[in-house]
Amino acid sequence: MAKSVHMIRSRILVVVLMLWGIAMIAPDLVRVAQPLGSFGFYANNDGLIYDVTGPFPDEASSPAWRAGIREGDRLDLLRLECNVREPASCGNALALVGGLEFVLPGRSATLPLAATGTAPARDVTLVAVQRPSNFLIRAVVMLDQIAGVLVVVAAGWLVWIRPSAMSWGFFLYANWFNPGQVYAFYAILEQWPPLLIAQDAAASIAEAAGYAGLLLFCLRVPNNETESEWRPIERALPYVALLFALLLLASYGSLFGYRTETMTRAVILAGFVVDFWALGILLARRRNQTREDYQRVRWVIWGCLIGLPSFLVAELASTTTIFETRWGDFTPTEDIIGLLYLVNGILCLFVFEALRRPRVVSVMIPLRRVTILGLTLSVPVLLLHHEVERIQEHLSLPGWAWLVMGAAAVFLISRLHEGAVHLADRYFNRAVDEAERKLGEAIRGAGKATEIDRLLADETFDALKLASAASFRREGPVFRRDENGKGWEDGTTRTLKPEAPMLAPVSDGKPFNLAEDDADGLDLPAGLSRPVLAVPAVNPIRCFAVSLYGPHASGTDLDANERAMLARLARDAAAMYAELESGELRRQVTMLEGELQAARPPSGRGAK
Repeated sequence: MAKSVHMIRSRILVVVLMLWGIAMIAPDLVRVAQPLGSFGFYANNDGLIYDVTGPFPDEASSPAWRAGIREGDRLDLLRLECNVREPASCGNALALVGGLEFVLPGRSATLPLAATGTAPARDVTLVAVQRPSNFLIRAVVMLDQIAGVLVVVAAGWLVWIRPSAMSWGFFLYANWFNPGQVYAFYAILEQWPPLLIAQDAAASIAEAAGYAGLLLFCLRVPNNETESEWRPIERALPYVALLFALLLLASYGSLFGYRTETMTRAVILAGFVVDFWALGILLARRRNQTREDYQRVRWVIWGCLIGLPSFLVAELASTTTIFETRWGDFTPTEDIIGLLYLVNGILCLFVFEALRRPRVVSVMIPLRRVTILGLTLSVPVLLLHHEVERIQEHLSLPGWAWLVMGAAAVFLISRLHEGAVHLADRYFNRAVDEAERKLGEAIRGAGKATEIDRLLADETFDALKLASAASFRREGPVFRRDENGKGWEDGTTRTLKPEAPMLAPVSDGKPFNLAEDDADGLDLPAGLSRPVLAVPAVNPIRCFAVSLYGPHASGTDLDANERAMLARLARDAAAMYAELESGELRRQVTMLEGELQAARPPSGRGAK
């Protein structure tokens, strides 16, 4: 009863947090059709105005420039500070400092500027105008928001079906460190400063919990088990979360007149320390994993190696001026920042797959696809960025048209990515293609059924470096395995009954997965050698054989190209089984006809 109550509470909490996470992300989809507004300047967390063009193509388009604001001017944080008696000042402080600035179009704000060597202290009132945008930015925003929602829902679903400290750690991390952008959500909340302050406090706690959740997840992945030597670190995680929460809250000191640019940079850079710590834990723990689990952990390792650093670089670029150096401004553009967020989101989805499945394909396959996606997205962004802006100047389209164009851009990008992945797979699967060619030729030239059995099992085992492989050929009422069967030790099953529940999908004539509980009382190989895929050799009339394959000896699962290869070999084998049977029947008919002819009495003219 207590366990049931605990699960109900856990599910209620995860639903509430998941809805909050989605609520922060979803409003930014509006930016695809209707961009937000801008005052035309960027100020860092010290109040220093370092850009008076902002997102606009030239200075003349910037409200800040037209109002006389120049680079080097500084916001007077003491006069801008949050005041309980004037709650609107809190909204202004949060909207005006801290890097990229997004507000609702038409919003007005009065900027208290401090005195400088060239200008006295003054107040400047600005009215936000709509930011320029283009279909590249809109497409990246759409991809970010879709990926963000998917990441949050996937992590929440994992807690729902497998509640554990490991799944909760991943959810706490993914609920904050996802690619979804929250500019529209915050721009809306600026109308109610108390709610905005509460949101910032909750966000600081959520981000701190995300860092602690990542470490908890790395300590327990992939089977929710922590080795004894790591338990002291696990017990210290609440203190890690508390420290980060305090630092993150302190980074909002600009609300109360303090300069916090250095603090903001330090907190984000501390995220890299957490990331390296997580990597160290994963690398140290991998020696205790089985081969299958080690391959799953490799997916998580690459997620930490690429995903979180990409997110943190995007955060540094969007909330600080760290990339503005004496050698030039290396701050990425808005669309590149969006792509960096997207990389982390895609890798979060890969980690989710590694948690959901008992075994995974080689991590190089998804990494290759992420790389192709990055190139597919970034090359057009880099090459067409300025050209698209020029095209934008000559177009005046309604919001719904830009939404359609954004969706069309996403579709075209997905098709281009699909084609690029196909070409890459053809290149990287040359060894598999060559093995298929040789095995196919050998099967089509086989003179005996037992030779085909051996090619489907033993030769395929060697070609794909599998943990096990066996072929069961139909003999009368059963499928029987002869001498083939690498990875199948003495005492394992040699016959399969066609009516066994495990073989029910054979009637479909397609390869099918074998679940862990599909043994049906059979003595199948255990551990890594346990079969994971059944491939029937069938024609439209009957099933001649069923081959059972284990994963790779390295612990990785069979990938889609290898499964397709095995299906094609099985079709060739079915045709040859039928041809050999037909040939054998013809020989027997010929032999019987000869015997019948020899048994007939001789006939001739002398016969009476």
